[in-house]
Amino acid sequence: MGITQRARGVLRRRDPSETVGTRNVVYGPALPDDSTVHLVLELALRIGEIQMASGVGASDVSATITSVTDAYGLPHCEVDVIYTSITVSCYRGTENLPITSLRVVRNRSLDYTRLAGVEHLIRRIVAGEITTSDAYAELETIARAPHPFPRAVATLAWAGMAAALSVLLGGGTTPPMLPLVAAASTALVDRVGRVLNQRGLPVFFQQTVGGALATSVALACFATDILPTAALAVAANIIVLLSGMTVVGSMQDAITGYNVTAAGRIAELALTSAGLIAGVVLALYLALRILGADALGGGLNVQELGGGVLPFPGLLELPLQGLAGAATSACFAVASYSPPRPLIMAAGGGAIAALVFQLMARLEFNPIFASAIATTMVGFIGGVIARRLRIPALVVAVSGVAPLLPGLATYRALYELSVQGNPAGLSTLMIAAATGLALGAGVVLGEFLSQPVRTGLGRLERRMSGPRMSGPLRPTGRRLD
Repeated sequence: MGITQRARGVLRRRDPSETVGTRNVVYGPALPDDSTVHLVLELALRIGEIQMASGVGASDVSATITSVTDAYGLPHCEVDVIYTSITVSCYRGTENLPITSLRVVRNRSLDYTRLAGVEHLIRRIVAGEITTSDAYAELETIARAPHPFPRAVATLAWAGMAAALSVLLGGGTTPPMLPLVAAASTALVDRVGRVLNQRGLPVFFQQTVGGALATSVALACFATDILPTAALAVAANIIVLLSGMTVVGSMQDAITGYNVTAAGRIAELALTSAGLIAGVVLALYLALRILGADALGGGLNVQELGGGVLPFPGLLELPLQGLAGAATSACFAVASYSPPRPLIMAAGGGAIAALVFQLMARLEFNPIFASAIATTMVGFIGGVIARRLRIPALVVAVSGVAPLLPGLATYRALYELSVQGNPAGLSTLMIAAATGLALGAGVVLGEFLSQPVRTGLGRLERRMSGPRMSGPLRPTGRRLD
């Protein structure tokens, strides 16, 4: 009897009708039709592409894409962001294959007007104010729109940035001709760089030509007694050439766990910096061979300038430093095609960074620590105010960092290595690199700390979802890995 019951149980478990019924059960979300899914994924990828091209961190891009797909009824999408491509896969249940789309990020250029337009579109999408087709059409308009003003205006802005930096570095001892020479050489470098870029020359060689050209102009002005020293003019041009690099985005990716993207950004940063260094060293070497060390005299020496802060006689110099910092950041924002409102915020961020750094320098804090504290203040204040004004916090962050980029420390290291043959230049170069990393880390930390303040300490919004320089503020309901 017991054997018969067990046999019947085995037959019941192997009943084919039950097996077929189990297979007919489909687990997964209720999704729109395939054409709508493809359109939503394409829209999200295009938005992410513009963000990546503008220097937005991978975590922000991932959060933005997830928010867009959620808003249009695709709640189960996985996003993979690396430096050169973005992949989105939409899960469609156990019986259907996922739909996966990929987009390669090819062109990278700073156009903060385009980024601001995308930010506004993202807010409308998340709020449910626009359909998928209308959002895609508006995104096409944003992506195809020309720059808001001619390239010549951007060239003048780069020149103004170099002039402001020369005042920031020189303080009360700035020679009268230094801002003019720095501005003229920067304008020349920008126009030459534009021609080389149109010819398809790699960025490494563009930076090499820019560094050599800027250094040669400064040395020529010193040799003809137009300038009493060439060091500050070269340092100002180095900062201008460094300012377009993604220091903030690199540190944000590294801190938030997007290590592949961070490695790609850091590799690009190191390569372009190496090109700039090669150009400056080449110009210094040729000047020494042609003119000789006696003719150049002390025009290249920066030993008395310390780590980038001049020993100003009193606090009366601080207003000048604040104005120079504000002008530096404002000119950088204009050169990056920023809209008017972010431009004002960028100027305020530059003034804060310059003032905090100079105050801490007078209190004899370490320059690296002072740089980190100054940019933390920029990230915190910019993160709180930028969201209230509905402007990208990234614009304020990147522009606010510009006055503190280690251009003078970089030049000093190159002078020690190429002119003096002093191995100590390597340690000075490492200090400059550490300063750059501290700038990026400080901005990311400040933006992270600003989140509870700017969200009103709400129950959900109080959750710190990580640094947010762009895209939706509210964290998604699931963790972004």
